[in-house]
Amino acid sequence: AVRLGLDTAIRSEPGLVPAGVAATVAELAPVLYRHRPDVVLLDYNLPDGDGLTVCRDIKSHVPAPAVILYSAFADASMTVPAIVAGADGIVNKGMPPRQLFGAIREVARGRDALPPISSEQLEAATLTLDEEDLPILGMLIDRTPPHDIADALRLELPVLRRRVGRMLRRLQA
Repeated sequence: AVRLGLDTAIRSEPGLVPAGVAATVAELAPVLYRHRPDVVLLDYNLPDGDGLTVCRDIKSHVPAPAVILYSAFADASMTVPAIVAGADGIVNKGMPPRQLFGAIREVARGRDALPPISSEQLEAATLTLDEEDLPILGMLIDRTPPHDIADALRLELPVLRRRVGRMLRRLQA
């Protein structure tokens, strides 16, 4: 019912066209492959996975669509983990539809729709992560592409991916 309502709301908004709907992570891959959407709305709480991990997987493909985490759990505490996962936006399901539509338009233009990171959030993240991962965190917050991070830190891309995955798990704990 929620997916149907969201699909109907997006269809009623001028300039927005839903490409498909997936209820699970397993259903998402065919939708992404067939329709190649510009923006993916992704819930954090999925029946067969979590939205941050799925976001990270989506963003590892080139070209990757923009990803907005659209969740009842979307609050300030999700900002740093969402950035580490590669999300382009965060919208709480309780917000008015116009805020969601605005976020979709922003990320479709290549901008982000992320709340600012507070000094408290940044401090909590730095206390959670290993010191060796702090440069990676800083570059992710600055939206540095993974290839550039790997080059700057002289890491192989698979090593960087493993470290980012570990960072994400620690931030979610």
